[in-house]
Amino acid sequence: MAGKKEKTSGAYTLRITENAYQHLDDIAEYLAYIKHQPLNAIKVIDAIFLVFERIANNPYQFKECEELKTTDKIYRIVSCKNWLIIYKIAKNKVIVLGVIYGKRHPKKIKKLRKVQ
Repeated sequence: MAGKKEKTSGAYTLRITENAYQHLDDIAEYLAYIKHQPLNAIKVIDAIFLVFERIANNPYQFKECEELKTTDKIYRIVSCKNWLIIYKIAKNKVIVLGVIYGKRHPKKIKKLRKVQ
């Protein structure tokens, strides 16, 4: 998924990591080619990008990620269809760390703390 890496929306700049872009590619490929649902792949990716915009507009509206607890509550999580979007709030920047399937084991979420 080629595209702009940073987008300014309101007071926050949205940055989507390479890791998150790879997850989006994997989701689209799985839905379109493995499940043979190309239109569903488009709908899911579009829905995820709409959630990205909501995150950029107000990142604190979503709950803290239980698997990545910190005292300043910078790691947040939001669901979109069957997928979980994990992001980090850093000053005036929101960094999308990953998009994973909602039924994955919490250890997969913990690995996202290391994503830059």
